Amino acid sequence: MQHLQYLNNSSITLKTLKMRGQAFVIFKEIQSSTNALRAMQGFPFYDKPMRIQYSKTDSDMIAKIKGTFSERPKRVKPPPVKGTDEEMPRKKKKNKDSSSRSHANSEQPPNQILFLTNLPDETSEMMLSMLFNQFPGFKEVRLVPNRHDIAFVEFENELQSGAAKDALQGFKITPTHAMKISFAKK
Repeated sequence: MQHLQYLNNSSITLKTLKMRGQAFVIFKEIQSSTNALRAMQGFPFYDKPMRIQYSKTDSDMIAKIKGTFSERPKRVKPPPVKGTDEEMPRKKKKNKDSSSRSHANSEQPPNQILFLTNLPDETSEMMLSMLFNQFPGFKEVRLVPNRHDIAFVEFENELQSGAAKDALQGFKITPTHAMKISFAKK
């Protein structure tokens, strides 16, 4: 666990699903970030070597500490024009998703415990903890004895578990195993 010692003075942020597989780790001191970069460069994470580099600009958190922070305007997406090709697949996808959900018996009401399926053989408690502890309210991971393909993850409340569920739904732990997440039965 030597590599985790560098995270004591840091903050890990996850922006959007488009940035899946990427993370920004913010350190208070440059020396800490340099030590972490050197120690973790090439470290195998889910069978892929990590590629680590310094960011091109200061994070908002660091800019606030330095006193150089300036608010950026929010990006607003223009609404899609009706009848375009871009709108059509979305409508089909929404209909497909809603119909599959209505037929699925496994969809439970929201609660603080998530049920994970389609996990690979090599899944460990540590792997899942590293994946889910980036979300607020994370409590613990519970593996099921003699069942490598399922696990439970507990959060402090259903809002926090819901955020993790939405962000990691379909996350590919390996190229052939996209994780399926639902709320656990009470």
